[in-house]
Formats: sequence, structure tokens, C-alpha cells
Amino acid sequence: MGSLSSPLLLLVFATGAAATWVAGLYLSKTTDALDDRLHLGDALGGMILLAIAGSLPEVAITVTGALQGHLDIVAGNLIGGIAMQTAVLVICDLVVQGDHPLSSLVGSLMPVLEAVLVVSVVSLVLMGALLPDSVAAAGVSPVSVLIVLVWLMGMLVLNRVRTSPRWKVEAPGSCPGRPHRRVPHPTAPRPFAGASTRRVALVFALGSLVTLIAGAALEISGSELATRYHVSGVVFGATILALASALPEISTGVAAIRLGDNELVMGDIFGGNAFQVCLFLLADLIAGQPVLPFAGAANSWLGGLGIVLTTIYATAVVVRPQRRFARLGPDSIAVLVFFALGLAGLAVIAE
Repeated sequence: MGSLSSPLLLLVFATGAAATWVAGLYLSKTTDALDDRLHLGDALGGMILLAIAGSLPEVAITVTGALQGHLDIVAGNLIGGIAMQTAVLVICDLVVQGDHPLSSLVGSLMPVLEAVLVVSVVSLVLMGALLPDSVAAAGVSPVSVLIVLVWLMGMLVLNRVRTSPRWKVEAPGSCPGRPHRRVPHPTAPRPFAGASTRRVALVFALGSLVTLIAGAALEISGSELATRYHVSGVVFGATILALASALPEISTGVAAIRLGDNELVMGDIFGGNAFQVCLFLLADLIAGQPVLPFAGAANSWLGGLGIVLTTIYATAVVVRPQRRFARLGPDSIAVLVFFALGLAGLAVIAE
């Protein structure tokens, strides 16, 4: 795309973002329908498939970036995207109806456990970024493998807690909604209720293909624009590119809030963030070298920011603030403040 003019590159990027948004909505609905019919989440392989389906934009960006050698953009998107996608909960909090913030309505500790998994794998990312390339085996960082193993163990623990809880939470006034999308909503129709499983699978495949193509277009056009406008690959990957790939989460999150599925919204964000950094292993395999060392100071800063934002919301689920200010809970206001400070600090570090 280097021969295209900047306005055309901007058009390609905008088209890729729009395609990611639309395809992401269909992917979300078909994934829910297939999980409901095939009970994918009951097995480890199904949980992995669902996680990949929910992170296809990041998969496409990771694969394309690794093939192109844009390892700084890959690292920035995977690490910086955590902070960006956590900030999506601010928008979800904004559309909550009533006097109480989203964190007060969750009424479950499952999102807190999912947040702990996010903090664990991101901490491993920050540690892995400090290791030299010499510790790699066949071009793969041992920490990239360890991140995937920790995520898998975390998913097994979460699934066991969800199916066989050892404690009971009492949260008066909460409204968690459905614990899982397989549970029929009392008013909203099931996605693709009248369609055959074959048709749902075809729509899922088409949505996946569009998402992968759009993600590749986002990475290629975005990296060229970043070069032309002298924007750091880390900064671009962590901000503009991360925002474009987070558009489906915004749409599905707002839709879930309007259905009253407050627990699912927060769990989906944390679950996607925990899986996202597992893609460092994929990036290593494609690039033939560890990608974590390309994180640098800027991505370490962004990883720390993602941990801070995740911790704020996890704490708020336990504390359960009862008041809103300008339609936002105090936790969302704190997230906005820290997010703004984080971007300001990133601009200083990336200079």
C-alpha cells in the first residue's frame, strides 16, 4: 500500500475499521448461537475456540504485523489494547440505567477472578519483555509459552468455579443478569433462533473471513500511515489501532448492558484481555524471534496502565459504589483520569 496517497490510506483504514465493527457484531451473535447449540464452552478446546473467535481482529493484526516485520506495532496493539479495551467499560457504565454504577450491579465475584487472571498474564508480559533473545528456543520466548499455560490453567479454574462454586455472594440491589449466554433472556430473542446450525456456521465463517481481511488492512494501512506521519509504532498500535479493533466490544458491550447482562459485560472484557496476550506465542512463531523484547519502555508503561485500570474495576466490584456522577461511577471516573494520565505519560516516554 506504499504507493497509495495518504487520503486513500486513511480511507482503507476507515473501511477496515467499519468492516471490523460490522463483522464483529455478526461474529458475536453467531458465536453465542453456536456455543448455545454445541456447548463449546464445556470443553477446553471449545473455550479456546470461543476465545479466538472473540479476538479475531487482534489475531489478524498480529499475523499481518509479524509477517510484515512490524513487531513494535504488534507488541503495542497486544499490550496497549488491554488498557483501551478496559476503558470500554466506561462507555458501558455510561449507558447503564438507574442510579447505581455498573460495578455495583455486577453482584458476582467471577469478574474479579477474571481480572486476577488479566493481572497475572500481563505481569508475565512485563517480565518477559526484560529477558534477552538468547533465552529463546526455536525463536520462541519461554515466557510466551508460559503465558498460554497460565491462561489455560486460569480458564480451567474459572470454569470449575462457575460450574461448582465454593462460596455464595450476597449483593443486595445488584442486577448481574445472565451468568452465561446459553441462559435464555426473558425478553430478548435468541440470536439466529430460526436459522439452521449450518447457516449460522456459514455466517460465522463469512464474518471471520471479513474480520481477518479487515484486520490485515488495518495493520498494513495503519503502519504506513504511522511511518508517514512519524508516529511511533508502539503509540499507534496502542491507541488508534487498538481503538479500531475494540469497536466490536463497544457495540456488544452496550447491547448487553441494555439487556441487563451486567456481569457478562465485565467478564467479556476481562476474558478478552486475558487471552489477547496469548497471541505473543503466535507472533513469535510467525516472526521467528521473540516479540516480547520489542515491548520496550512504552509498552511496559502501557502494560502497567492496563493492570491499574483492571484493578480499579475489580476493586469496585467488591466495594460496590452506590453513587454516580455525570452518569459515571467513581471507578469509571478514576479509570478516565488514569487513562488520560497514562496517555500523557506515553507521549513523554515515546519521544
